Amino acid sequence: MMESPIPHEPPIYRRIADRLRQAILAGEFRDGDRLPGENAIMSEYGIARATARQALAVLINEGVAVPRRGSGVYVRQFRPIRRHGSRRLSREQWGSGRAIWDSDTTGRPYAVDDVTITLETAAEDAARVLSCDEVWVRRRRYSVDGRPVQLSASHFPADLVAGSPITAADTGPGGVYARLRDLGHAPVHFTEEVRARMPTPEEAARLDLPAGTPVILVCRSAFASAGMAVELNTMIMDAASYVLQYDFDA
Repeated sequence: MMESPIPHEPPIYRRIADRLRQAILAGEFRDGDRLPGENAIMSEYGIARATARQALAVLINEGVAVPRRGSGVYVRQFRPIRRHGSRRLSREQWGSGRAIWDSDTTGRPYAVDDVTITLETAAEDAARVLSCDEVWVRRRRYSVDGRPVQLSASHFPADLVAGSPITAADTGPGGVYARLRDLGHAPVHFTEEVRARMPTPEEAARLDLPAGTPVILVCRSAFASAGMAVELNTMIMDAASYVLQYDFDA
């Protein structure tokens, strides 16, 4: 009878990374806490500096920790935002004056900054979806629990929204969809396309992403009655901060 092969034990740097990860999940290290440094790990496990560095690199590459130059490696633990695709966009949400983000964050504090609103020549995608040459573009960054999680750029046909609160910093209760309703073009259908990629250097900087963290790109088109496209929204999300949920019947 052949003996079952003895499973190989993971290399020491992986075992150290596993122990540190378990300590983080157990609450021994909290978000923002400094993890043991290379010297401490070397002393505790009797290993070389390169091995200690590998152990920390595992957690950094997983997005569990983030290095700060000249300071150390810190825990980056964040309770994911559950983004419910259909619930957040329901007429009941924005039609009653509630913000879409209230659905996403369920009571967690969030903020919007880096807001710019400009009249621009429509880029290729916006021109194709919205069938126009000029667009008003609302760009902003969203943060939850004090951490940036999403960049967003909404494009609207210029003639459709000119002079409306959609071109102002404060769009009022219910946001842009409630204002489109006021203009007689309430959204009745949405289409979202989702893909993942690595961030550009600018995106990584604005979202404060650790090295190796991908982003989720969501492109949403909003349509009023008779299939008229009224918005193209491009969202770039920190992939480590989100769970995307979509419900549908079989």
